[in-house]
Amino acid sequence: MTNYIKLIVLGVITVCAAIAASYARDLAYMVNALVVMVTAGGMFLWTLRRTDEPVNTADLSGEYMDGVVRAGVIATALWGVVGFLVGVSIAFQLAFPVLNFEWGEGYLNFGRLRPLHTSAVIFAFGGNALICTSFYVVQRTSAARLWGGNLGWFVFWGYQLFIVMAALSYVLGSSQSKEYAEPEWYIDLWLTVVWLAYLAVFLGTIIKRKEPHIYVANWFYLSFIVTVAMLHVVNNLSIPVSIFGSKSVQVFSGVQDAMTQWWYGHNAVGFFLTAGFLGMMYYFVPKRAERPVYSYKLSIIHFWALIFLYIWAGPHHLHYTALPDWASTLGMVFSIVLWMPSWGGMINGLMTLSGAWDKLRTDPVIRMMVIAIGFYGMSTFEGPMMSIRAVNSLSHYTDWTIGHVHSGALGWNGMITFGALYFLVPKLWNRKEVYSLSMVSWHFWLATIGIVLYAASMWVTGIMEGLMWREVDANGFLVNSFADTVAAKFPMYVVRGIGGTLYITGAIIMCVNLWLTVKRQPAIASTNNLVPAE
Repeated sequence: MTNYIKLIVLGVITVCAAIAASYARDLAYMVNALVVMVTAGGMFLWTLRRTDEPVNTADLSGEYMDGVVRAGVIATALWGVVGFLVGVSIAFQLAFPVLNFEWGEGYLNFGRLRPLHTSAVIFAFGGNALICTSFYVVQRTSAARLWGGNLGWFVFWGYQLFIVMAALSYVLGSSQSKEYAEPEWYIDLWLTVVWLAYLAVFLGTIIKRKEPHIYVANWFYLSFIVTVAMLHVVNNLSIPVSIFGSKSVQVFSGVQDAMTQWWYGHNAVGFFLTAGFLGMMYYFVPKRAERPVYSYKLSIIHFWALIFLYIWAGPHHLHYTALPDWASTLGMVFSIVLWMPSWGGMINGLMTLSGAWDKLRTDPVIRMMVIAIGFYGMSTFEGPMMSIRAVNSLSHYTDWTIGHVHSGALGWNGMITFGALYFLVPKLWNRKEVYSLSMVSWHFWLATIGIVLYAASMWVTGIMEGLMWREVDANGFLVNSFADTVAAKFPMYVVRGIGGTLYITGAIIMCVNLWLTVKRQPAIASTNNLVPAE
């Protein structure tokens, strides 16, 4: 696309956004329209200044496109700290309600910060980690530059725009009010465009690969991209009330909406937070351990079993609801069976260290990756167990579920991402190693202790909560009021906040360490050429 066509497109977007902002029916819509207007207008001016510059005709076809990967690494680290900070804030808000500041219309209270935290850690931190690592891995395993020219940059910046608009909507009190508090219809449409571009870049790179074999990590990444696109479109089907407002009418309602929501919700866990991050595991663990995958055949079985079984597991979230028993039982059965391929993947990841176990003593990065795999195994055992109807009757709607989610998110997703960042930064900035392995070790122990405090406190308070809710006296009346359970949970809520504080402290140490790696470590010769990973 020439600069003149870009100017026309950006000019039209700027004008349309200005019109939308002027006719906006709600604050969130107006603010997001202004964000789009400023963004498009800034890009218009930037492009205008470059129209007379000579076109860069350098042949880059023989080099990997690592600029967008570097940007993704930076975004992952920064959004991670932001997401963890909001999480710690709402943890202490639950322990000390006085911290629910009613500034403005309650912009910083729990009800608005909770969906902001969820989206920041899953989609901003996790999403950027998946995009940048998938771009890195698919190039190295395909011996091909990213397909689509600057389309990769569109994916990156378009995704950041989605994150900012979604965050502003949550703080301003606008969302579809579902479990994951999905953003409104116009943000959903924008994410669909960005995600299809992401699919095109990834799939196009695989199609033009120079290696005949498609490495298993790319299968996991591709399944994550395709399935999340399907989940996003179906779950967010809605009819806008006005083109100039955020409000929309959901296509599904009642039990159909609940079923669709948990088909989406559990498979967001299954494909966004599991399959995508398994793509990370299958590349970065062997590379860091300098050992081949323990069993490539097992990795293929792991892949096909996982993606077939996971898609059916969502109804187990709806036991004892209006959903027919056969549907929730089906979800429960598939969840239990899912335990087997999940542990097959865990065993494959751990056994990759065969012959290299001594690295656990000397390399805190591989230690971080290994404990991530351990948390993956633990979470994928606990999840199927909690899907059993008898267990679910005690655990559901309690903090046990919160402990389960965070042991997986902080332990599995967080730790494997941290390990990948420690591996990537020296490679991308041509440094021999991270600035300080001692700081990595501090990060490891702070994060691990933080996770243990968080998960253990939530397991204790969750089981206590469930037992208190079902306790009855000799006459069959409930013994405890809801307020009694809230008061009893206070000590564990404080422990959770402390655990989260330790975790974010480790993340800040990581950011400092990575920055020092780029600034202080001596540079080495670049290896940015199209050579397939061995």
